[in-house]
Amino acid sequence: VPMVGTAATVLVSAMPTCVLGDELPPSIRGPLAYTSPPFVAPGTGTLKIILMPTNLTVPTNTGGKPIIIKGATFQAIFTVQSKAVNPVSGSSDPLAVKVGTAQFITSNTLTKAG
Repeated sequence: VPMVGTAATVLVSAMPTCVLGDELPPSIRGPLAYTSPPFVAPGTGTLKIILMPTNLTVPTNTGGKPIIIKGATFQAIFTVQSKAVNPVSGSSDPLAVKVGTAQFITSNTLTKAG
């Protein structure tokens, strides 16, 4: 899901820069539907992103917030609110929290932080 920058004071290619707080676009702030085979009857949950220091610059003139940069992989944590179900057995997904990793993919190949 593309991020949308909110730093109106720092533009890159005439677009607002993404700053801390922009990492979770409104469309995926939840609740989100999920399945986890064999639990294919959907449940719901919320997503949280934990950025690493390499994903952020020092605070800048963007309202004191650091700019988000590609950096290293970071944690993505999905917390289940209503469990997905296996429709054959009727059993529910036993995991209440699902932890994964993610990485930003940038479309900006010209600008570099630093």
